[in-house]
Amino acid sequence: MKNRRIFIYVFLFSLTSINYIDRVALSVAAQPIAHEFGIGPIQMGFLLSSFIWTYFASLIVWGLALDRWGTRYVNAAGMAIFSLATVATGFAWNYASILCTRLVMGAGEASSFPAGGKVIREWMPASERGVAAATLNSGSYAGPAIGALLVAFAVQLFGWRTGFMIVGGSGAIWLFFWLRYFRKPEEAAFIGDDERAFILRERNGGLPETNAAPTLSIADMLRSSSVWGLLITQGFGSYAQFLFLTWLPSYLQTERHLDIVRSGYFTALPYALSVLLALLIGRASDRLLTADACRNGGRRNMVAFSMLLTAVVLVTPFVEDMWLMVAVFTLSLTGAQAALAMNIALIGDLLPSSAEAGRGTGLLITGGASFAMIAPIATGYVVALTHSYNNAFYIAGVLAVAGALVALLMTRAPIHRQAGAAHAPGASIGV
Repeated sequence: MKNRRIFIYVFLFSLTSINYIDRVALSVAAQPIAHEFGIGPIQMGFLLSSFIWTYFASLIVWGLALDRWGTRYVNAAGMAIFSLATVATGFAWNYASILCTRLVMGAGEASSFPAGGKVIREWMPASERGVAAATLNSGSYAGPAIGALLVAFAVQLFGWRTGFMIVGGSGAIWLFFWLRYFRKPEEAAFIGDDERAFILRERNGGLPETNAAPTLSIADMLRSSSVWGLLITQGFGSYAQFLFLTWLPSYLQTERHLDIVRSGYFTALPYALSVLLALLIGRASDRLLTADACRNGGRRNMVAFSMLLTAVVLVTPFVEDMWLMVAVFTLSLTGAQAALAMNIALIGDLLPSSAEAGRGTGLLITGGASFAMIAPIATGYVVALTHSYNNAFYIAGVLAVAGALVALLMTRAPIHRQAGAAHAPGASIGV
């Protein structure tokens, strides 16, 4: 096999799949948990968003740790923490104990996307960065698809506690293979010398890396208008993503009157379809971009297109047919998934080297988490006050349109120590 970096794609996909299987478990089991502990919509909104609080607080810390100590052991530590916390949720005895396990889970899960972004920047040629980022982010949609079905059946057959124990235990298998096989491309034993040389030559678009050590601090990045554009777009896209992730099963059970298993099925189907469609968008972004366009932010056009696709969620209140609803959710989820993935690829395109990739991706996902924290809580209040999900869908759609404009206008220049420098001619070339 000439392209043995395919195993890195498998690691990236499975990393975020397990991460999101753990996240969606509470969404699927929300109704029986609410019944057992007497939890109302507003309390459930806080519980559904609670892991994002520690997730948000931990992202940059994990990013800095990754740049200092590398992805192998830092990412392994994150996986161990959030898997054990998910298992512990199955032993919770009241609202406060579930809240505590979710907070620990969020802190551990914050390692995954900064680690994934750094692995992509270290391992992938610039011409593969879009599809690699789409693969990483696809796990965040395959995870809910798998988890919605797995947890739904586990809850139906054995009770909600067993569901958390099953999904939490899956991280141990991943952890074994990660520690056994993963190394940086300079050290990996499973690739040949030709492939190693190709990766090292092409991961910076054919140009040499500027430095072995990071050249940009977090403060340097925050002086860049491109970084702020990336953060805002990531936040607006994440709002829609977490609206679906945390409230879609409850919406299907309460508004569409589906039982737990059927709501699991109709949650899983749009997620599964969106994985394939988002991978196609990622592949298209790689094929349509030149190396020069990558370095100058050309991928922003695909981000903007994907954000507009996310805005299809605006029509949800007007859809009655269940299969048409599946189509709407599939398109909106595809847009959100592709936008967030292309943003991860875009910050990799704009950074000067892989040495900053951990902190840069950590900062990017922090922008996403800032709005992800708001979505479950805001939706809980909207549902409680209006007894309807309609306004929740409108909010997500409007933010998606705004995100498309921000991506087009603000993410145009490479990220350098000196902010505000004019970007090179041809920066607008590409899709």
